[in-house]
Amino acid sequence: MEPFVNQEPTPAAPVTEDPKKNAALENIQQLGQTTTPTVESNIYCLTIIGQVEGHMILPPQNKTTKYEHLIPQLVAAEQNAKIEGILVILNTVGGDVEAGLAIAEMIATISKPTVTLVLGGGHSIGVPIAVSSDYSVIAETATMTIHPIRLTGMVIGVPQTFEYLDKMQERIIQFITRHSRISEEKIKELMFKTGELTRDIGTTVIGQDAVRYGLIDSIGGIGEALQRLNQMIAERKAPRQEVTFQ
Repeated sequence: MEPFVNQEPTPAAPVTEDPKKNAALENIQQLGQTTTPTVESNIYCLTIIGQVEGHMILPPQNKTTKYEHLIPQLVAAEQNAKIEGILVILNTVGGDVEAGLAIAEMIATISKPTVTLVLGGGHSIGVPIAVSSDYSVIAETATMTIHPIRLTGMVIGVPQTFEYLDKMQERIIQFITRHSRISEEKIKELMFKTGELTRDIGTTVIGQDAVRYGLIDSIGGIGEALQRLNQMIAERKAPRQEVTFQ
């Protein structure tokens, strides 16, 4: 009779997961497709979608873009030497006035070429953001709603409240006129127009009209926006020729 030998079971080899399979599965779950086009680019794409969220947290069912997320991205894009241009894609209903103006001022003061593309809508405080870049493009079917600012919550009925609203309104008007070709008289006419919006005063401007008023530079889509941005990058990189008189 052979002696009993205590043999421990051989540990099973660890199952190694295929990283390609995991990436494909994640793309299916997150994006609904098996592959995503990725390429190293010198252009940084910044998207502003839904409602611009400022100092107050909006309900979870709202699609929002938090301005405290955008500002670090813009700072990083400005500092990154590999990024030569910034494309801002807008489809927003507006939102917090001060947060929207902060984003617009950030885009306007970036030293690298910037292009904004309005797809779907660039409403309310999205208008200053749309015009803040070096060049702006709007889709033919996109719209922009121009209306006076509004307050939510408790409003104190004193003259100082209305003076504050008037000063805030003037800041927005001055920013739009400085960064576009629309006149102050025209933007005020569109902003305070009655009868067009059912529950508010203001005007909804469609793509071609936005260009005609001088609010946006041209009609186009992603191709035209990228073409213009690449052209601006090439012009910035081209050496300047000094003119000398003999």
